[in-house]
Amino acid sequence: MPIIVNVDVMLARRKMRLNTLAELVGITPQNLSVLKTGRAKAVRFSTLGRLCQVLECQPGDLLSFEVNPNPTTETTPTSQV
Repeated sequence: MPIIVNVDVMLARRKMRLNTLAELVGITPQNLSVLKTGRAKAVRFSTLGRLCQVLECQPGDLLSFEVNPNPTTETTPTSQV
């Protein structure tokens, strides 16, 4: 996944626990954990905004984009005639 989630970095910088952040943001610790580990498929702008407000940061502090140097391409087998 080329989008890297840095919530854990901001939590460490703010010396805050995941459960505390979840409570202040208004989401479940489970959903915040899914986001933190990079398994989330989407994040609402309202949630991202609230995370930034509570952590006193910018969206770019929480999310970054990294280009995969070795992209895996799926190839389909060709039939031989």
